[in-house]
Amino acid sequence: MFQLSEETAADWWEVEALYDLCFAPGREALSSYRLRDNIPPVPGLSLVARDRDGILAGAIRYWPVRVGDVPALLLGPVAVHPTRQGEGLGALLIQHSLERARDAGWQRVMLVGDAPYYNRFDFWKLDGVEMPPPTNPDRVLGHELVDGAWQGITGRVVRWTD
Repeated sequence: MFQLSEETAADWWEVEALYDLCFAPGREALSSYRLRDNIPPVPGLSLVARDRDGILAGAIRYWPVRVGDVPALLLGPVAVHPTRQGEGLGALLIQHSLERARDAGWQRVMLVGDAPYYNRFDFWKLDGVEMPPPTNPDRVLGHELVDGAWQGITGRVVRWTD
């Protein structure tokens, strides 16, 4: 059993340590991090999952971006502590946060990830949506929180403040 709650400033470094554990060294050199530089995560959507002892088991973050002039959410990173993987926690974080994003009025979500994993959450390859290089276009995936939200949306993904 896990308790999901909004990530707070007090959680920040613990979550960063989890991401360091789960992802390759140099993760912050990825182009998706340039879209996040000096932009705070979207309030209410970045979540932590703790076990009954209060130990951090997983985390997910969302960032505002634009595809051309169209607002979108950039999901990621999402991570589950290696000792808690295989328990469905990643799915719980993704599904719960997508519901919260829809309830908050967002229309579309994108990420850079493995289609075979994210297809089960109704993410699919976004044709015509360009992440900053060097990003494999086959890994740029989208999810509609509102039917038709990605229809006709193409262009470069840019920082929220650009």
